[in-house]
Amino acid sequence: MKITREIKTAILVIASILLFIWGYSFLKGADILSSDKTYYVEYDNVEGLPPSAPVTVNGFVIGHVKKISLNNKTGKLLVELLITNEDFPIAKSSTVNIYEPGVIAGKQLQIVPNLQDTQIAQSGDTLRGANVPGLTALLGEKLEPIQQKLDRVLSELTITITSVNNVLDKKSQENLKGTIGELNATMTQFHKASNSLNGILDNNKAKIDNVVTNFEKVSSDFNKISSDLEKAELDKAVESLKGTLARVDNLMTSIDSGKGTMGKLVNDDALYNNLSKTSRELELLLQDVRLNPTRYVNVSLFGKKNRPYVAPKVQDSIPK
Repeated sequence: MKITREIKTAILVIASILLFIWGYSFLKGADILSSDKTYYVEYDNVEGLPPSAPVTVNGFVIGHVKKISLNNKTGKLLVELLITNEDFPIAKSSTVNIYEPGVIAGKQLQIVPNLQDTQIAQSGDTLRGANVPGLTALLGEKLEPIQQKLDRVLSELTITITSVNNVLDKKSQENLKGTIGELNATMTQFHKASNSLNGILDNNKAKIDNVVTNFEKVSSDFNKISSDLEKAELDKAVESLKGTLARVDNLMTSIDSGKGTMGKLVNDDALYNNLSKTSRELELLLQDVRLNPTRYVNVSLFGKKNRPYVAPKVQDSIPK
């Protein structure tokens, strides 16, 4: 059978049309020759979700967003998903979350599979959708109370500054400025003194090193003396001191018991009374000698007779 030119032309036109359809579908992200699956998800808000956003399962990309349209019946946004990887079976009760993987990256879709459900979703089924707060939203929630507190602090600070300005009159402000100026001058003087001290330390560094060296030498000598004292025969000195104290204790015991001369002097009341009486008589004698010296020492050039003896009166004490 001979193929005519008209048949060849018709076949070429049909092939071109099919090739055009396939190319157009391929450019739109759909391959009519593949077994990709399409799912639908409804959301109340898809803000930040771009078309052709990746669809992931546990971070692995298995497809992308094909189309986002408005459902006029429900008023919700209908997102069409194109799943190109068939290695991950998706259960019909799985959830598709809109999430934000990072602060800079845009939003994506995350399929959370329900491994307990054995009913696999077919192409064209509608899955359940949810919104997961991203890092930006969480950061905004955390920063909002901080912003409120900061606004409150700034407001109170403004009130405080206004109150201080009202309290401080022009004279007080000038005095405050003067005080700050004097403080600045003081700090300048302190800086100069610090520089002078650093210069003195630098100039006398050798002397300071010698002082430190001498101190270390003295410390070493002191340690040596301490070591020598530790090696000294202190035990013998302590034993000798104990013997001496024992002998003193025996002596005191003998005195208390009345032995020896000291014991008799300490414990004999008669001897004490005799000594006291003798001391009293000696006191009277010395008193009489002082009052009547001519009675005991009489030098007469003309043979004058002595006066008769008159006993002195007993006095309580010797007159001053």
